[in-house]
Amino acid sequence: MGDEWICQSGAVLECVANISEGRNREVLQQLVAVCADDLLDVHVDPDHNRSVFTLLDVDAPRRLARQAVELLHLDAHQGVHPRLGVVDVVPFVPLEGSTIDDAIVARDAFANWVSSELLVPCFLYGTERALPDIRRDAWTLLQPQCGPSIPHLTAGAMCVGARDYLVAYNVWLDASASESSAREIARAVRGDGIRTLPLQVGDQWQVSMNLIEPERIGPDIATDRVLNIARRHNVVLDHCELVGLIAHSALERISENRWDELDLSSEQTIEFRRQHGYTFVA
Repeated sequence: MGDEWICQSGAVLECVANISEGRNREVLQQLVAVCADDLLDVHVDPDHNRSVFTLLDVDAPRRLARQAVELLHLDAHQGVHPRLGVVDVVPFVPLEGSTIDDAIVARDAFANWVSSELLVPCFLYGTERALPDIRRDAWTLLQPQCGPSIPHLTAGAMCVGARDYLVAYNVWLDASASESSAREIARAVRGDGIRTLPLQVGDQWQVSMNLIEPERIGPDIATDRVLNIARRHNVVLDHCELVGLIAHSALERISENRWDELDLSSEQTIEFRRQHGYTFVA
């Protein structure tokens, strides 16, 4: 898998970069190309106009960020997902043998590089504050911790984080769901290991979720919670969607009989991609 970033402790980190582009395939191919063999996955969402790049190695996130800042313009972006920049969120995640302290070191090094080399301001999250705090308070109650005090003219700002492993997961409601019911479902499911955001995509609503304790509350439990609340509002679920990858340890606790229903497979695990590699298909 190329030269993975090995911390001084011998640990490996993952980086999950969220890029504000999900429609221009030519641009996506250029972004993929700079990641080389350090790319584990790309989840492209044209409706969000957003792509999630799962990476290994300390250099790959920098190559990706530089290319995105050169190619993308925030003012030209249109999509349903909230964003602060063309490179919106860049969390560093400890994998086996590593710690959150390793991730914080990587976060700070990346943010300092971005602010000095690309002149893009960075908001930091992790032990100090959560990403939703930045979404809510950026440029009002909260100023960047690295770099300029105003947004980059074309790139905006970056949210650079250190966090534990989580699973990004969407549950789509059928077209009969109203805005009020979608918002109530998302609100009712939120909490106890689940962060939610109701998003309208075309004529449908989705409950976009971060499962922050996926080995305790995984896609199966989260989906069942959405289903139970949806039934109270006479709303039917349309389909489920894994965004990015899941750890094998989280997948194996879910009955294989439900994998298709939940958009899960062994090929979508971090461990499988590290062993077998990944090829992006435009």
